[in-house]
Amino acid sequence: MSDYSQTPPQIIAIANQKGGVGKTTTSINLAAALAEMGLRVLVVDLDPQGNASTGLGIDADAREATTYDLLVGELPLDRVIQDTAHDGLCIVPATVDLSSADIDLISNERRIFLLHDALRQPDMSAFGFDYILIDCPPSLNLLTVNAMVAAHSVLVPLQSEFFALEGLSQLMLSVREVRQSANPGLRIEGIVLTMFDRRNNLSRQVEEDARDNLGDLVFQTLIPRNVRVSEAPSYAMPVLNYDSNSQGAEAYRALAQEITSKHRLMAA
Repeated sequence: MSDYSQTPPQIIAIANQKGGVGKTTTSINLAAALAEMGLRVLVVDLDPQGNASTGLGIDADAREATTYDLLVGELPLDRVIQDTAHDGLCIVPATVDLSSADIDLISNERRIFLLHDALRQPDMSAFGFDYILIDCPPSLNLLTVNAMVAAHSVLVPLQSEFFALEGLSQLMLSVREVRQSANPGLRIEGIVLTMFDRRNNLSRQVEEDARDNLGDLVFQTLIPRNVRVSEAPSYAMPVLNYDSNSQGAEAYRALAQEITSKHRLMAA
């Protein structure tokens, strides 16, 4: 039994409105690293592309109940959770149905609170999860707002490339708006630099700019540009299982340690 198990889970939305920054990769591999530590983790796939579901080995035809059913169909959480092949790691999978959620929920007065109501229910600790990671779509739409309203914090993957910091201000503004209107406790979990190449001057410059501008919000852990991380999803598994000793796997373990250490300090 983990240290956290008698308390409600920590809910982290993994968000960035830019595509291709390593959001789903971070969701899958951070979840796997936390589970490897003996924690129970739920991934909520909130992206209509369903890549987190695929990356954790859930075939499209095996997704009988999904995040769409949770939000639009109002199925209870226990009906939409699926086990994965990885100990301690479960998922609420997604399908392309989710792409119509914005339209389907337009008349629902509680439309921004639907995920909050599902994940912050009074008996949530009975599920036994320590962490819930929400893989958000690459846009600041109703689904991402639902994630931010439900979450305790937002983790932002930031690709180590030119203009990386430019889109961040829009995301920070969205976080501030959600904080003011619906979730006053929402905080930034941190910024994690992804696809980092130490041999590349640009990567080092992006890191320097990020640390200068955002200080301690930037995680010490850097996720490297690593072929094993890129290959793992095609085998429907996290890199920690695909190549446990790879640089990418070690980086996600370090990120999991950094996050859990911070949470222990906050709880003390």
